[in-house]
Amino acid sequence: MIDIKDLDHREDARIGVYICHCGLNIAQTVNCSEVALYASNLDDVTVSKDLIYVCSEQGQQQIKDDILENGLNRIVIASCSPRLHEPTFRQMLKDAGLNPYLLEMANLREQCSWVHMNEPDAATEKAIDLVKMSIARARLIWPLEEETIPVTKRTLVIGGGVAGIQTAMDLANAGISVALVEKEPSIGGIMAQLDKTFPTMDCSICILGPKMSDVNRHPMIKLYTMSEVVDVKGYVGNFEVKILKKARYVNENECTACGECAKVCPVIRPDEFNQGLSSRRAIYTPFPQSVPSAYLVNINECLGHNPAVCAKCIDACEKGCIDFHMSDEEFVEKAGSIVVATGLEAYDPTEMDEYGYTRFENVLTSIEFERLMNAGGPTKGELIRPSDRRRPESVGFIQCVGSRSTGKGGKYCSNICCMNTVKSTFMIKEHYPDIDIKVFYIDIRAFGKGFEDLYMRSKKMGVRYIRGLPGTVQQEDDGSITAAVENTVSGGLEFFHLDMLVLAIGIKPAPATRKLQKMLGLQLSPDGFFLEAHPKLQPVDAATRGIYFAGCAEGPKDIKESVTQASAAAARAIGLMHKGEITTEPITAEILTDHCKACGKCAEVCPYNAITVDVKKKTPAVVNKAACSGCGTCAAECPFGAIIMNHFTDIQIASQIDALLEDKPEEKILAFACNWCSYAGADYAGVSRLQYPPNARLIRVMCSGRVDEKFVWRAFAGRVPVVLISGCHIGDCHYINANHWTEKRVKKMHKKMEKFSINPERLQLEWISAAEGTLFAETMKRMETIRRSVTQEELSEASNIFSNKKYIMA
Repeated sequence: MIDIKDLDHREDARIGVYICHCGLNIAQTVNCSEVALYASNLDDVTVSKDLIYVCSEQGQQQIKDDILENGLNRIVIASCSPRLHEPTFRQMLKDAGLNPYLLEMANLREQCSWVHMNEPDAATEKAIDLVKMSIARARLIWPLEEETIPVTKRTLVIGGGVAGIQTAMDLANAGISVALVEKEPSIGGIMAQLDKTFPTMDCSICILGPKMSDVNRHPMIKLYTMSEVVDVKGYVGNFEVKILKKARYVNENECTACGECAKVCPVIRPDEFNQGLSSRRAIYTPFPQSVPSAYLVNINECLGHNPAVCAKCIDACEKGCIDFHMSDEEFVEKAGSIVVATGLEAYDPTEMDEYGYTRFENVLTSIEFERLMNAGGPTKGELIRPSDRRRPESVGFIQCVGSRSTGKGGKYCSNICCMNTVKSTFMIKEHYPDIDIKVFYIDIRAFGKGFEDLYMRSKKMGVRYIRGLPGTVQQEDDGSITAAVENTVSGGLEFFHLDMLVLAIGIKPAPATRKLQKMLGLQLSPDGFFLEAHPKLQPVDAATRGIYFAGCAEGPKDIKESVTQASAAAARAIGLMHKGEITTEPITAEILTDHCKACGKCAEVCPYNAITVDVKKKTPAVVNKAACSGCGTCAAECPFGAIIMNHFTDIQIASQIDALLEDKPEEKILAFACNWCSYAGADYAGVSRLQYPPNARLIRVMCSGRVDEKFVWRAFAGRVPVVLISGCHIGDCHYINANHWTEKRVKKMHKKMEKFSINPERLQLEWISAAEGTLFAETMKRMETIRRSVTQEELSEASNIFSNKKYIMA
């Protein structure tokens, strides 16, 4: 708790302003010298310069020298997005002896030069506005101190495929304990189903099996199979994770996997591991190398444990491992970091009826073909046709099934299908040199180490690669397949008769992706995979600190890439936890005890239960700073102005609005954007070079929940025609559910506007994710259309109403 008198952090501001050219990325559109000259004439600006690269060593040294020579105590850097280089510049301030939170950034690249490339004058005008707004805010920011908190030296790894296994082993070998959670009865993932791996043609289970056993034996790894994460609380360094472990009905510590129970089980069901090409019993083990090596009972298939009904397995098990009274269990694990390695789901081609997958028995998917060719598979590795069990004389492969398609499946390349098919042709030719093989493709993508060599060897073995995908596939009376293909090389329509057809199916995000995304407050890419914090500089980090990605959770990858990324994720987690403590950002809420009336509203809206208040005793609220994540919803909802949101205070945000209002406010669009989704979406529009009207001015807040209605009324009082509040989609909020309060607040504001006969359309609410750059640009165009419809009379009327002090902060 702080007293209001402690808030007078203002001192004589000596501000240094640095305009970055970013090579030509900014300077080609924005007149950087003009912006720097304009800034030099503003109050409190001591130094104003334009530099070629502010982030370079020379650029940073220039700023450090200026700090020492001119006694600068605030720094404004107008360059790229703060989401990219804010940590870099904060460290620079720290090195120069300044508090790192005395930094303010203006985004002149992603949100100015790149999105107004054909309007240099308007872009320069916008850059001046953005710098002016940053200087206004910089005058009012004050030093903040980071706190040190202890870290739980334990990592939760979600997903037991090869990426999860590698991550767990790397962490455990480094002395970090691991809880590995896998939803299936065994770890191993998709790789356990493969026969060979490309390009080295290793036996897949031969290289994976020992790793699986090592995980099970490692004293630092606790393995949860048949388990799911159902709830995550806490914050970086101190997550608390609830895990639901489903009943196996077999004691996995006692079971020796002798198989006597399965021999007497009368229930026969399709074997999922072999893609339904063989059968299993109701009590079974997924595959011979399963870890843990224990049977389980599918209780939905079992006839029942009543001796009068069945119970034959109980009689057959001499060790008494089977327990039908076993029930699901809940565990709580504490972890300092989380690695998401949820893997992938193979594309289901049933919607692509043109290839006859659901109608023709000899049309298989690539994963079914893997099981057919596997020595541990249903045919013991013998290649036969499912329809008549005879060896095929010709096999065809169709590429890009469910990939690179605008209609069905995904638009993206699944990365592994080309080389997996090359590998499969190699395997067939090794065992059956006389089988004729044809591959129908758009183009072959063999870009990895050793990939091109394997591709060329496949062609030398006689595999024919035909550029063109079948338009129709028909089955003949003998079960063979006729494919009609437009050969794009010859330009002719060709017909191919094949005994078997294999669909090279693509990769989809794992089914649990969406659920985990909501639970952990993560972002997704347009393809539905998890979105990394930065594709180049933080490729395994989530935007949420302490959470990392490994393997196909982040995008389609082959085994080598998955293992590489897994080790990178483990290294990042070790780097976070090895000291046993971390510093936390001081962007947290603070209570003004003199103003607090103990109404309890702040505690009600806090998504993290970080605020406690005794309403009955009228004790002022207290913030648990370790639990506070800094969304600012409490500050926006407090009816008494008793909460300060550090680094995003009311007065700091109001100063940005006022700076915007100084010149031609009726021509501008004011947008509040949350740091994690909408601001990132605006950056993505810039990266994609999507152009939108140059009169939009963004103010970054940590969460849309921080946008107090007073900010909007202040803008209307200053004759701004339209205001946009933008945040994460409902259900995707980085702060659990803080944006629900945004939605409620905007509804109330719309009602208030209607009451005053002000067109509610002038205040827009839009949910925009980090991957929706196109939506951001379209929204800005729509806002401009609305702005143009607002008359001078409407501006004056709203200005008169909201200029009343009760609507805006003093």
